[in-house]
This record gives sequence, structure tokens and C-alpha cells, in this order.
Amino acid sequence: MENLGALAVLLAFCLSVYAVAGSVAGKWRKNLFLIVSAERAVYSVWILLTVASAVLVYALMTSDFRLAYVAQHSNRAMPAAYKFAAWWGGQEGSLLFWSWLLATYASVAVFTNRRKLREIMPYTTAVLMTTQTFFLILNAFIANPFQVIAQDGAVISVPDGNGLNPLLQYPAMAIHPPMLYLGYVGMAVPFAFAIGSLIHRLPGEAWIHTTRRWSLVTWLFQGVGILLGAAWAYAALGWGGYWAWDPVENASLLPWLSSTAFLHSVMMQEKKGMMKVWNMTLVSSSFFLCIFGTFLTRSGIVSSVHTFAQSAIGHWFVGFLAIGIAATTYLILDRLDFLKSEAQLESVVSRESSFLFNNLILLASCFAVLWGTLFPVISEAATGEKISLDAAWFNRLMIPIGLFLLFLTGVGPLFAWRRTSVESLRKNFLWPGLASLALAGGLVAAGMRNFYAVISFGFCLFVALTVLAEFHRGAAAIRAKNQVSYAMALVELTHRNTRRYGGYIVHMGIVLMFIGFTGAAFNQDVTREVAIGEPIRLGSYELKVREVTDGDNENYTWQHAKIDVWKNGAFAGTLEPERQFYKASRQPVGRVAIRRRLNEDLYLNFAGTGEDGKATVQAYLFPLVTWIWVGSVTLVLGTLICLVPAKVRREYARTEVVGVLKKTAAVRS
Repeated sequence: MENLGALAVLLAFCLSVYAVAGSVAGKWRKNLFLIVSAERAVYSVWILLTVASAVLVYALMTSDFRLAYVAQHSNRAMPAAYKFAAWWGGQEGSLLFWSWLLATYASVAVFTNRRKLREIMPYTTAVLMTTQTFFLILNAFIANPFQVIAQDGAVISVPDGNGLNPLLQYPAMAIHPPMLYLGYVGMAVPFAFAIGSLIHRLPGEAWIHTTRRWSLVTWLFQGVGILLGAAWAYAALGWGGYWAWDPVENASLLPWLSSTAFLHSVMMQEKKGMMKVWNMTLVSSSFFLCIFGTFLTRSGIVSSVHTFAQSAIGHWFVGFLAIGIAATTYLILDRLDFLKSEAQLESVVSRESSFLFNNLILLASCFAVLWGTLFPVISEAATGEKISLDAAWFNRLMIPIGLFLLFLTGVGPLFAWRRTSVESLRKNFLWPGLASLALAGGLVAAGMRNFYAVISFGFCLFVALTVLAEFHRGAAAIRAKNQVSYAMALVELTHRNTRRYGGYIVHMGIVLMFIGFTGAAFNQDVTREVAIGEPIRLGSYELKVREVTDGDNENYTWQHAKIDVWKNGAFAGTLEPERQFYKASRQPVGRVAIRRRLNEDLYLNFAGTGEDGKATVQAYLFPLVTWIWVGSVTLVLGTLICLVPAKVRREYARTEVVGVLKKTAAVRS
């Protein structure tokens, strides 16, 4: 079986090379046969990689410990779901998963555009398959998942494997990496269309219309992957945080930030013919940041709980990034005349300027995170001493940036195109502004002294009211005209322009998440070593360990604590955190217990018992953290609405300036 898998990968590599050569040669020679055969090679690569992936998954599910990868990342006692998740749980398997996803994306992109954009599809296919070729080089020659265990020249099988990392044996981690990979890998498609349009000098924004939905889908997958990772960190790592500015966490955030900027500025190109160079740069940056994030998890240049084993594979990524960035930069500079804007910014107080400011702040945040992530590497190269920047450094920098972005989230959509009148500003922002000021004043009067928390709550109310006002104005007009219920009017309004109102729902999701983030300013915690029945006090809670029990199963041994909870003197239930020790990997891990409420989470981690029989309990109180998960669901809902075709199809018109230029040119001709 392992020979079949290795052969499938090798054949896929050969066909991906042919797809690149056939696409380019077919385009240059205007040979339709070569172009079509290259497209069929793309489908063949997907079939071969599906076979290879099936062989690896079968080996994992059947505990075929002749394969080194299976022995290292699986064991007999592991549940079937985690055996399957071991496919992407290690270096070699995750690279094969990367290649399979890329082949899937490439096949879908080629198939759905087989009769469209025929001018640029050969170049698009070549770019996609060049990326595919790079990863298949890694699969076939550098990190082969089908290596067998050999001893004295003979293949052997070990009795049992090491098992998946216990921290990864958690439901959210079974789906977090695939979601993140779907975002990472999917960014190759809009990048390929952008490069194809540059090479061919495709007129108009056809590549934008084609890839907009691709960009939104990959952005959604990236966001869901990041949020699932945050949920995993919160519930599985035992320290109660959902974001630690870990280098690999940062690497996942970087392309999401640049993709967010792209999704905003692409509207400027569609409607105004502006920011073409900006958009090319953003879509290219997003793709290379995805590759950079993959490089960080595999190179070993940074320390992280998320990284794979240190290996020399990082040099291959550095080479790919260097060549790709250099080629893309040259292509953009060579096509600057093709990327000229068709209109100019007319007023600072306009929707165009708000998009521009929004993009600048997003890119500033992206650069800040990138600098902080790479600073240990830079400092070591410059001084010989590795200096790491802690979470406090990132917070000092990113909190003000985040608050400004939150403010722009409310302001930007309500500005008019070209220029906004004073009357419009007063109408749109007077009451939300007064309400947010009143809330901030009330919080200060109530005793809140955290400056950023007061500002954040005020901005959250401001943005929420501006978004709700937009929905109300549109729904009220439809209700009066069509004589329908208010709820039906809201549905009709959203369906008429799903992209606009789905975007507003995404903004509301961001607001709810910021409410949860702001709650971190008021976190409380206590760590105590207590005897059975001895109380622990935390805020308005009193905790008592009722009993501790022991046990084991095939996969791990465990200690289980039952902790009774009282709130303001009233019994609030029993929480049952657990400490597990995995037999195969010889690693301990805590399983926390959480009492979730909209206003606060009570979070308990049981660290085990000492020789004196006392239990060590870490108790945390996290105000408002549930709103992060509520906001996450809202963000996903809004993005899905954006993907639904609008009931009223809108064709963006160019600005009056562009229209005048076109009329003038027609008269002269």
C-alpha cells in the first residue's frame, strides 16, 4: 500500500509539471489541444492525490505501524476521529493534506471557468500548478509520508505508536487545522487569477468579479480557523486565554488582515476603477503570507506550541517565497500602466477615503504583528541574542489600532461616495454619537477607570447603533411600500443587496466580539491548594472540592475532581475538571470545566493532587467572554449571507469623471 501512495504522489508531481508547461506552451502557440490537456492534467493530479491521501488515511485507521508517520502520530487506543485527524497532525501528513486541498481548489477553479476567461485561464492554471509542483516536491522528495520503518534492510512494524499530541485530541482541533488550511490554500486561486490577468493585461475587472467569491470563501475559512483555534486554546490549554500572540497564531492572523483589506478595497475597483495596484499588492501579499504562515509552523525558527518538529524544510519555503515575491513584484512594476486608476479621490470625507483609511490601518496592524513575530529572529541575526516580545507589547500596540478599526467599521459605510455633506453627517451620526458618549460617561460615573475599556464600550455602542439604523431605514421604507411585516421587510431588504447587508451583519459580529475582548480588562483568578471541603473564594463565587476520583482507559489515566459552586450564597451547580495522562506519549493534559454565562465564565482547571492529598485548583473569572463566540457565529452568518446572490443584480457604474472621459474620447474619435 505504501508503494501505491508514494507512486501516486510521484505521478502527481510529473503531471503538475506537465500542466505548467502545457498551459504556457499552449497559450504561446495558441494550441487549444495543449491547453485542454493541461487542464485535464489538473484533474488527474487531484485523482492521484486523492488515492495517496486515501492510502495514508487507511494506514492510520488500521494502525499500520510499518509506516513511520503512522507510528509517530497514531496509536491503537486512539479514537477513530483522532486517527483520521492524524492525517494533518504531523509534518508529512499535513503537507500531503495541503497538496490535496490545492489540487481540489485547482480542479474546481479550472472546471468552473472552462468556458470563461479563456484569455487568462492558461496562465491561471500555470500559476496554480506551479504552487502545486512546489508542494509535491516536498511530498515526494523531502517529507514523504510513506516512509517505512526499516531494520537491517527489512521492513518492520512496531507494536504500537506514540499517538497524536494529547493537546490535539480535542474536538475543536479536529476541525481547526482543516478550516485554516482551506483558507491558506484557497488564497492561491484569487492570486492565480490576478497574476493571469496581469500577464495577459486583461482589460476591465473580470478577474475581480470571478475571484471575489473565492476571496470571500477563503477569508471565511481563515476566520473560522482562527476562531476555532481560539476556542481550542481557551478550553484545552488550561490557562483560560483565547489568544497569546503566539508566533503561529500571529501567522494565521496576518493573511486574514490583508484579505480583509482586499475585500474592502476591491469594492473601490469595482465601483470606481480605483486602487488597482493596491488590490494586486493585497491579493499577492495575502497569498505569500499564507505560505509564510505555513513556513513558520515547519521551519523551527520560532518557538510555539503549534509548530511541527524542527527540520530543514524551511529552506525550501524561503526559496519559494523569494522567487515568488520577486517575480510578482517585477510583474506589478512592469504593468503599472495597465493598473492606472480611472478616478481620483475627491474628498477626505467620503466612502472612498474611509476605505483607504481602513486599509491603511489594517496594513499597519499587519506590519506590526509581522514585526513583533519576526523580532526574535531579527534580533538574533543582528546581535546574536534572541529577544522575544511578550503579549503585553502586542497589546500596547494593537489595542489602539483595534479600537480605531472598530470606529471605522461604524463610520465608513455611512459616508457617501465622492463626498459627504455636513447634513448627512449630522443625520447619520448625531444620535449614535450622543448615545456612545452617554454610555462612556455613565461607565466612568459608575466607577470604571480602564480608559481603553470605556472607549471600547462606547465605540461598540456607536457602531451597533449605526448598523441597526441602516437596517431600520431600509426595512421601514420597504414595509411602508409593500405593506409587509417588519421581519419580512428586513428579509427582503437583506435579499435585495446581500453583499451590503451581509457586510453589516459581519460588522455587528465584530462589535459583539469586541465586547468580549473588552471583558478581559476585568479578569480575575486565584490558584489554591486545598483539602476536600475547604473553600476557595473568587469574586462572588465560593468553590469547594467535594471529591477526587481516579481511573484509566486504554488511552490515558485520569484524576477527576467534583467541585461544588455557590454564587452569592446560592448553590450554582457542580463543575468537574479532569487531569489526564496519556500512556503512549507520556504527556499530561488538563481538561477544564467551564460555567458559561453571557455576563461571565467561571473557568476551573484541576492540576492534580499532591502527596498530602490536597487538590490544586486554578480558578478564573472571565467577564463577557461568551460574546466572542456569539460574535463569531454572527460573523459567519453575515459572510454566508454575502455569498448568497442578491435578488436585485447590481452593476457598478463608473464615476462621473470616468464617464466624462469616455464621452470626450468618443467625440474626439
